[in-house]
Amino acid sequence: MEETNYKKRGALILIEGLDRTGKTTQTIALMNKLLNEKIQANLIKFPDRSTPIGKLINTYLIDKETQLSDESAHLLFSANRWELKDKIINNLQEGKIIILDRYVYSGVAYSSAKGLDFNWCLNADLGLPKPDKTIFLNLENDQDLINRKGYGEERYEVKNFQDKVKLKFTRFFNDKNWEIIKVDNKTIDQISLEIWIKIKDLINGIEKPIEFF
Repeated sequence: MEETNYKKRGALILIEGLDRTGKTTQTIALMNKLLNEKIQANLIKFPDRSTPIGKLINTYLIDKETQLSDESAHLLFSANRWELKDKIINNLQEGKIIILDRYVYSGVAYSSAKGLDFNWCLNADLGLPKPDKTIFLNLENDQDLINRKGYGEERYEVKNFQDKVKLKFTRFFNDKNWEIIKVDNKTIDQISLEIWIKIKDLINGIEKPIEFF
């Protein structure tokens, strides 16, 4: 069979984890590392609260008086990801690396932890670009998580609920593109180095089509 040669594209790299496990710190650190290496990259944080739908989500998250059905909330978060679909694809095709802070997996894990059907939750995102590498920051010491600055300020930052979310996340752990990094008792720099080691083979581009959920 004749081989098909694909133009190199950028990599889609996702950092996932429970609330306050250091995702934002690490995505920013990775972004800065790539820029220092003169590698074109963009960082997208979900939910993206700057978009029309993102502004509605922000109100829902910080105002506990704002009520939505679980189904409505899930579809709102999914719609926010769809708002950025074309931007992600275009950037990848231009050869840029895209770093994501949360994505589809968070949406499915959080909504199914509230009792919604796991597959129904995932169906809302079928057709979105799939990450080439997902890094899950695993903090095993629950008390350390609770003690972190700002924990509890948003709607879902409740330990019992976070335990349910983590259980849902484990359903993705066997995905071939997932890497689990334990972050207990490690410095920010140590975690950043582990992430870099796991993604460095992707920074020069990927010679295969974008995968989709």
